[in-house]
Amino acid sequence: MTQDIRIPDIGDADDVEVVEILAAAGDQVGEDDPIIVIESDKASMEVPAGLAGVIESVTVAVGDKVTEGQVIARLADGSDASAGAASKQDQDDDEPEREDPGQDKGERADEVDEGDQKQSAPSDERADAPSAGAGSRTVEVKVPDIGDAEGVEVIEVAVKAGDRVDVDDVLVVVESDKASMEIPSSHAGTVREVHVSTGSEVEEGTLLVTLETAADEAGATKSAAPAPAPAAAESEKPRSAAAPAGRKAPDESSGKSGRETDRVVQASTGEPGRTPEQARGSGTDVYAGPAVRRLARELGVDLSSVEGTGNRGRIVKDDVKAHVKSRLSGSGAAAGSGAAVGLPAMPEVDFSRFGEIEEQPLSRIRARGAENLHRAWLNIPHVTNHDEVDITDLEDFRASLKAEGERRGVRVTPVAFIIKACCHALQEFPTVNASLDPAAKTFILKRYYNIGMAVDTPDGLVVPVIKDAERKGIWALSEEIAELAEKARNKKLGVGDLQGGSFSVSSLGAIGGTGFTPIINAPELAILGVGRLTTRPVWLDGAVVPRKMLPLSLSYDHRAINGAEAGRFLARLGELLSDVRRLAL
Repeated sequence: MTQDIRIPDIGDADDVEVVEILAAAGDQVGEDDPIIVIESDKASMEVPAGLAGVIESVTVAVGDKVTEGQVIARLADGSDASAGAASKQDQDDDEPEREDPGQDKGERADEVDEGDQKQSAPSDERADAPSAGAGSRTVEVKVPDIGDAEGVEVIEVAVKAGDRVDVDDVLVVVESDKASMEIPSSHAGTVREVHVSTGSEVEEGTLLVTLETAADEAGATKSAAPAPAPAAAESEKPRSAAAPAGRKAPDESSGKSGRETDRVVQASTGEPGRTPEQARGSGTDVYAGPAVRRLARELGVDLSSVEGTGNRGRIVKDDVKAHVKSRLSGSGAAAGSGAAVGLPAMPEVDFSRFGEIEEQPLSRIRARGAENLHRAWLNIPHVTNHDEVDITDLEDFRASLKAEGERRGVRVTPVAFIIKACCHALQEFPTVNASLDPAAKTFILKRYYNIGMAVDTPDGLVVPVIKDAERKGIWALSEEIAELAEKARNKKLGVGDLQGGSFSVSSLGAIGGTGFTPIINAPELAILGVGRLTTRPVWLDGAVVPRKMLPLSLSYDHRAINGAEAGRFLARLGELLSDVRRLAL
C-alpha cells in the first residue's frame, strides 16, 4: 500500500524552501527518519517520514517552495520496515564520531516545532494520556525563541503544581544580560509539574512546566505561543556527528582536537577552519540555520571559514563562537579579517596595596555591553563628525504643545523630533541606514527605519528599538519613547524590543557635554550622539541674539561612509531640526 508523506503543521510560515533531500527512491526508512530539510526565514527543520517503509519516490527538489499538507514523498508500507529501520540505524553507528544511536532522535526532537511534534510523535501523547486522565492530555511548555541570548536565568516562578492557568498567563520570568521577559502559557490547563526554580539557567527549548489540558482546551490553543525556533535551539548545543563527505574529521588517534585540526588545515589552505575542499567552495554551500547566520553577521564571521560540528556538518552557534575566540587569540587570525591580533594584555594590579577596596561584579547587562562595545571599537574604524544646530524654533514649537500634551498624557521631548528628522535624512542617505556584509564588500541596504535609542538604567545601558519610526508622528513617537524607557528601567523589555535596529541615537539630554564619540552599535554603520542643549549668544542677521544650540556628534564606519557623506548627512539633519516645517515636506 502506498502512503503519502506530507509537510506537517509549520505554524505561520509560508512558502518554506527545501534546502536538503535526505532520502531517495528505494531507501528503507523508519518513522523518525528525516526525509527532507526545510528552512524558513526564522528556522530550519527536518521533516520525518512518520511511517516505516520503502521510499517509492521523492516529489520535491532542493529549492522548491512547500506549504503545509503538500506531498513530499510516497512510501510503500512493508512488513520489513522495522528491520530496515534497524539496519539503517546500524549503518549510522558505523559512521565516524557517532556517539549513540539515540542521539539523532534527540537532535531531531530539538529541531521540530510544536506543530510538527503533534504529527510526528503521537506515541508520546498516548503515553502521557493514561496519567492525564480520560479526555485530557499532557502538554510541555518550553522556553520559546529568545534570539541569541545566553545565560538566561529564571528570576521568578509565577505558578506551582495544581494551579489553573489560561492561555497567555505568565508562567515564569527570565532575565538575560540584555532584558527580562515573561514566558506565558501556550495552553489552558492545570499545572502538573514545574521543572525550574528561581536561579535556574535556561535556554531555548528548556522544559519549564508540564500542563494537564482538557481535549477541547488543547484543540482551542493550537495557535497559541509558538514552540522554540528549532535552528536556534539546536545551535545552543554543540554535537558530535558523522563527518560528511569531503570534510576531514578530527584525528582522535593523534590526540588532536577539532580546533587543533583547524590550525593544521590552515597551514594548507591559508584560511582557518577550512579544508582544501571547502576552500574551493563558495559561501552558498554553507549548512547553517537562520539564527546561526544572524549571529555570524553580527560578529562579522564568514561562515565558509567555520568548521561545523553539528549533524551532517551543520554549523552551530558554538562553532561560530569558537571561531571568533580562535581569531581573537591570534591562533587563526586571517590577514585582513579585521580581528584583533597580538593585543597586549592589560596588567593585573593589586589595588589593595594602596588602600581599602571593594570588588563589585558587573551586572550582566554591563558585562555584555562592555563586550559588544569592545568588539565594535576593535573591528570598526570609527570617525566622528561634530556639529551644532540652532533649534530655537523647534523648542518654541515644542513649548506650544505642552498644554495639549498634558491633555493627552504625553510629554514631548526633543528626542521625538530628532528621531523623526533622522528618518527623513536616512531616506535621503540610504548607506547610513545600511550594514556591510562580513567581507566588507557589499552594502546591505535596509528599506526599514528602526531607530534604537540608548536608555540609561541602574544595570547599565540598553538600546530598545522603535520599529518603523518613519511611519509615526511626533505624538506616537513620544508615547513609544516613554513606554520603552519605562520598560527598560523596570526590566520589562522583551527580546523583540532590542532587535532589528538600523540606526541609533544616544542622547545625554540635560546630563551635559558639548560633544562626544558614541560607539557604533554594530552591525549598524552609524550612531548619532546628542549633547546638552544650551542658550548662548549667536551672531544672526546683523545682531547678537540668544539662541538655543544643540550639539550633535555622528560616529560612522569609515569603511562604508566617507567624511563628505557624513558631513552632508549631518548638515541635512541640522536643516530639518532648525526648521521643523521641513518634516512635513
